[in-house]
Amino acid sequence: MVEYMEKVAKTVDVEELTVEERNLLFVAYKNVIGARRASWRIISSIEHKEESRKNEEHVIQIKEYRGKIEAELSNICDGILKLIDSHLVPSSTAAESKVFYLKMKGDYHRYLAEFKTGAERKEAAESTMIAYKAAQIGSYKACNLARQAFDEAISQLDTLGEDSYKDSTLIMQLLRDNLTLWSADSTTEDGIEEGNEASKGDAEGVSRSMHSKILSSPSLTHVVGCGSL
Repeated sequence: MVEYMEKVAKTVDVEELTVEERNLLFVAYKNVIGARRASWRIISSIEHKEESRKNEEHVIQIKEYRGKIEAELSNICDGILKLIDSHLVPSSTAAESKVFYLKMKGDYHRYLAEFKTGAERKEAAESTMIAYKAAQIGSYKACNLARQAFDEAISQLDTLGEDSYKDSTLIMQLLRDNLTLWSADSTTEDGIEEGNEASKGDAEGVSRSMHSKILSSPSLTHVVGCGSL
């Protein structure tokens, strides 16, 4: 289905995708990426358990298999991101379509950030924020899109190993801080009293306790209120 919808999407240089075609494209990629994201989370959890048991032989095999899954994830994400940049966004005439594709772009950069490491993870995280920011029709729209991504990412934190958890919470901290900034900008533009800006903690001190801190953050409470309007 992905291959077929990719061919269809490449025809948008002539005519923009219909809503039905756009939704089919979304579902096609969501299905293939969803299965591999689930596989990656499971294999990462198994890897973490085997590492704690000092079972090096199993860990080596698991890492090799995880690498294959990550290669598939990269190929899928790179494919849809190139399609969005080269065909879908440039040919979008309706604001709704452009927001839809830019939100997808943010999603697939976020999926890359889930398993990338080092500079690649940072780049994917920054690209995620740029895409979500660009997707805004108004400040509340961007706030709501990013909040949805934040909530989805929060629900996945407990499935990660210790190393991945620390890296992921750093990304969550970046996303939370941007949400605080955007919501403050939104309330200023609309004459609403600004919420207090969340203080930025030392990134090197991020640990498991960050989960509860993020969830209880005053800025997040403010953002939820903003997104629900």
